[in-house]
Amino acid sequence: MSNSIWGYQPTTGHSTGADLTGYKVEATDGSIGKVDKHSDEVGSSYLVVDTGVWIFGKHVLLPAGTVSRIDTDDKSIHVDRTKEQIKNAPEFDKDKHTTDTGYHEQVGGYYGDHRA
Repeated sequence: MSNSIWGYQPTTGHSTGADLTGYKVEATDGSIGKVDKHSDEVGSSYLVVDTGVWIFGKHVLLPAGTVSRIDTDDKSIHVDRTKEQIKNAPEFDKDKHTTDTGYHEQVGGYYGDHRA
């Protein structure tokens, strides 16, 4: 698996250090929630999205490589996955996502295999 799924593409408009907390997250077929937290760590950049009532109040981990565009004026982030793909992703584990490389491989593998 390539680590590119864990890095922002140069065409997204992302600026390292920008605070994306609270930004709306839009899948290819509609809104999925808001950014709860994020990381710009090289090789491990991600968004944690609070889905609210959409998937019963769960959080999802989106690798930065799924981001297609960031609109700072609208405070929105567009990802190149469908709502269904995101809903079916491995469940977010707040403990494993920072300590378990196998978890990152599982999530990265899922999103790498499920392109829109």
